[in-house]
Amino acid sequence: MTRAMPTSPPAAAATSSSSAVPPRRNASSSAPRRRAVATRAATLDDADWLRSASIIYASSPAMVHERVGHPECNARVPAILAALDAARITARDRPGELVLLEDFAPATAEQIMEVHTKNFVQGLDILAKTRAPCDVDTAPTYVTPGSYDAAMRGCGAAIALVDAVVASAKARAGEEGGPENGGLAATGFGLCRPPGHHATPRAAMGFCLFGTVSAAARHAQRAHGLQRVLIFDFDVHHGNGTNDIFRDDPDVLFVSTHEDGSYPGTGKLSDVGDGDGAGASINIPLPPGSGDAAALAAFDEIVAPAALRFKPDIVLVSAGYDAHWRDALAGLNFRTGTYHRLSTRIKALANELCGGKCVFLLEGGYDLVGLSEGVVDSFRGLLGDASGEPGGRAEAVPGLGDEPEDKVRAVLREAKALHQL
Repeated sequence: MTRAMPTSPPAAAATSSSSAVPPRRNASSSAPRRRAVATRAATLDDADWLRSASIIYASSPAMVHERVGHPECNARVPAILAALDAARITARDRPGELVLLEDFAPATAEQIMEVHTKNFVQGLDILAKTRAPCDVDTAPTYVTPGSYDAAMRGCGAAIALVDAVVASAKARAGEEGGPENGGLAATGFGLCRPPGHHATPRAAMGFCLFGTVSAAARHAQRAHGLQRVLIFDFDVHHGNGTNDIFRDDPDVLFVSTHEDGSYPGTGKLSDVGDGDGAGASINIPLPPGSGDAAALAAFDEIVAPAALRFKPDIVLVSAGYDAHWRDALAGLNFRTGTYHRLSTRIKALANELCGGKCVFLLEGGYDLVGLSEGVVDSFRGLLGDASGEPGGRAEAVPGLGDEPEDKVRAVLREAKALHQL
């Protein structure tokens, strides 16, 4: 049964929003003051950071895309940035290892029309200019006067990160290896909104306006000749838009883990793609209550073997954090550390198959604490740092370790048989 997405934030998110963004320290604070570090805008012809960076990240918070009381709010990216700052995982704190990509252009209409119809793209622009604020579906997916430009900028960040990751791979192409990167590309991470994986070729839906990861995938193919693209979507909701955009494309392997029966009610095991793309869509609907063990088993038994068989040229990740146990918009129970373990596995897979070329792009995640904790632990995993999840915390949450193991095993067995894995 499809569950409607609430139009106001869940209680957990509402009560934790302020705590997710720590207050500025004043001069009288007893905490040690941060050392100022000079930074400069990263450019794609800067060989130093292209060779040294472990993570290249970009932020597009879309502050003008906002509706008061809506879970997909403009506090999401600032909460993540504040958490990264508190953890000292920023380009200022770890210069050279982390690089903040700031000088990027919005996507062009032509780039978005690679994955969406001309009428839809132009129509959304007109809608934002003439009728906003308004809703375009019952989720509700809202549009403000600034939403079109915000979505174009988010897609532009995703496209720029693909360029940056490819540039880092080229800069390291002759290296024989070393303690920092071993000749492998940096990882890209887009802290962008609005999300995109529900947007279909012809319509916005499910809080999503344009398909961010889809635009990045087409750009990787068209601009860089990275023909075979793996998209792994670990958002709690099925990425129906991405699935539909690449439904008949054998060069894009779309793999999704999501909660069975959750919004938008798609992503059944039997949906394997159409035509030439039959078999290139792998949907893994996890039963409600699934958590860390289910997520890792799905990756180890299905995602990784499918990727090894597919041999991608680049890995793109629809990184949704609404499967976190704190998030009230669905019913999976991922831990903060789950995102560390998944991110570590994803990067290792990219290292093995495509020289490390991998870009994470933010999708869902509506409890601001769960969202920011999950993203920070993803960064830790990608950097090779230990998880920041406090020991024993997960076990202290009643019922978090009680996963529907038999139901999960049944889903995984059926998926493996269907896709001959």
